[in-house]
Amino acid sequence: MVITLLRKIKRRLFPTPVIPPISQEEKIANYIANGRVPWSEGYAEHKYNEIKKAIQNPEIIAAFREQTLPANYGYRIDERIVEYPWIFSQLSTEKKTMLDAGSTFNFEYLLDEPTIANKHLFIHTYYPESPNFNHKRISYVYGDLRELPYQDNFFEEVVCQSTIEHIDMDNSIYGYDISHVNEEKKSYEYLKVVEELLRVLKSKGVLLLTFPYGKFENHGFFQQFDEEMLKKILHNIDNIGNYQLTFFCYSAQGWSFCSQENCKNIESFNPHTGRGKGNDGAAHCRSICCIKFIKN
Repeated sequence: MVITLLRKIKRRLFPTPVIPPISQEEKIANYIANGRVPWSEGYAEHKYNEIKKAIQNPEIIAAFREQTLPANYGYRIDERIVEYPWIFSQLSTEKKTMLDAGSTFNFEYLLDEPTIANKHLFIHTYYPESPNFNHKRISYVYGDLRELPYQDNFFEEVVCQSTIEHIDMDNSIYGYDISHVNEEKKSYEYLKVVEELLRVLKSKGVLLLTFPYGKFENHGFFQQFDEEMLKKILHNIDNIGNYQLTFFCYSAQGWSFCSQENCKNIESFNPHTGRGKGNDGAAHCRSICCIKFIKN
């Protein structure tokens, strides 16, 4: 009892100091001060802050339409810093029925943007996620993208952002009980997803599709597409509508528009294994293909 009493007296005389949590602004400031090392503390906060600023800046959205990004854009940030603004630059601001195939828009700061908030949005992913935003009248549907439950010609806009490269791959990294080992070979199961997205897209509807592009690589949980894999997608869409291809590539100075030829041999950095790290400060994939398709 004497020991217990002494401990209580000590706690009262010398209480454990309460360390206030670090704010988002402080994390970002520390991240920048420490050299902007991708995936270090503060990276996530910095990344989402930069994406939010980009999609809310009319000049940046216009730059994506005009293919004239400012110098050092997206410095040491992964491919989302070009994918989201590119998608926003291509989406209509009108009220339309939209499918997010892969659940890359399930973030409140994105859902609150007028371009998205104005949609009748369906988010299709394999498993429920937290948080979800049912109070915003988001329709969540769960299942395999290769077998969509929607009727033909249902959606006016379909977005599939950096998702098809994970089809038929080892998705256990995301906590799913889906694992598949294809021994460094290419998987063409992604074509089934493309077929389904085309099926549910309305006539005159828009499909926005993005994925890592360059030298073929199998990273276990995703594969980087090469020219041959891209051609298979284009073969499926060539006779049923019109499409435009846009390519982005990363260098030590940041992201920029580039030609298909210039990025065909580019390698990705896998932050989980360290493969392909390099010395350019890349956070993940170094080149992205974006397809805008309008159905006949």
